[in-house]
Amino acid sequence: MSESRNRILEALKAHSSEADLPSPPVYKPQLTWSKDEKLDCFQTMLESVHGEVHRIQEDQLGEKLAQLLKQKEVKRLLCSPKFPQAIYDGLNAIECLRYDRHISEWKEELFNSVDASITTTLCGVAQTGTLVLWPDREEPRLASLVPPIHIAVVEADTIVETFAEAISEGNWASQMPTNALLISGPSKTADIEQILAYGIHGPKQLIVLIVNNQE
Repeated sequence: MSESRNRILEALKAHSSEADLPSPPVYKPQLTWSKDEKLDCFQTMLESVHGEVHRIQEDQLGEKLAQLLKQKEVKRLLCSPKFPQAIYDGLNAIECLRYDRHISEWKEELFNSVDASITTTLCGVAQTGTLVLWPDREEPRLASLVPPIHIAVVEADTIVETFAEAISEGNWASQMPTNALLISGPSKTADIEQILAYGIHGPKQLIVLIVNNQE
């Protein structure tokens, strides 16, 4: 039995050299949209599934964040350390929290008393109105999935036409993410009668801030 097993393994190894593997396909753009066309399609697709989209300049981020949090009556915000401290300085009436503990130490607090979170994004996909997030230690997966309101910041220059382009431009073939998130609108589900309900398995509201970098 052992000899048969060894012969099978040797045969598999003999036919699994890298030379036998096909080359990865070369991505070819499917569309020829301008930057404005990509932004328009991205916003339209997100808003069609109850996403809230705002276009701002880079220096307006802090002011816009404060305005939205006041409007949504947010008291406790889960902050990302990937943004400059300046955008949080004007949030005087809001408690800013950091995801700096193990989930076991504050699971009840995170799930029950955090009103909103703000995260960065890897890019956006115009064709489907999808945000691509790449969670890590500073912005864990739960940061965008647990609070009732998720505020996602996407740089206008990172919005691509298709998901295939996102994979190609990001060179995912050589640095696959351990946990990528694709978000297209607030959390939603449907019962047997196909009646949509929002916020059942995640955030009830998705607010996307498209930031144009200053030139």
